[in-house]
Amino acid sequence: MHGSVEAPVTDIDSATFRSVMGRFATGVVAITAVEPDSGLPTGLAANSFTSVSLEPPLVAFCVAHTSTTWPRLRGARRLCINILSEPQLEVCKQFALKGADKFQGVGWTESPSGGPVIEGALAWIEVEIENEHVAGDHVIVVARVHHLDKHHDGDPLLFYRGEYGRFDG
Repeated sequence: MHGSVEAPVTDIDSATFRSVMGRFATGVVAITAVEPDSGLPTGLAANSFTSVSLEPPLVAFCVAHTSTTWPRLRGARRLCINILSEPQLEVCKQFALKGADKFQGVGWTESPSGGPVIEGALAWIEVEIENEHVAGDHVIVVARVHHLDKHHDGDPLLFYRGEYGRFDG
């Protein structure tokens, strides 16, 4: 135990929070599905993705409450999480746009349950939503993995300090 306990910090502004958290490099994923109502593929980009458990195999990602795509994705039986490669910056930007046709000009094949596996992604993970947890201005989605595979070799698309980049190693 360390001597005195400091009072909790309550006056953190969002710019400082974003700046400090931006120093943690993340990969970028595109979460995709075929919309049950329209039968068309859609998706969104996220950099808050992680593995949660090996037994059972679980992953998690976060989605903003303001997302207009998430309500359409969550109605699908299964989702496909595509780990984006460094050359897929434009795909990422397209999936981050609100209201756009996310798949315009994007090649894809089907996962075992029919979800969109994006051409050029490093890997794909087919999941089913297990739980959703409201957390501030986001929802934490925990999902069970049903199928997964490597797709292409290459370097990951990274997000660091508010910008996209690559790993030079």
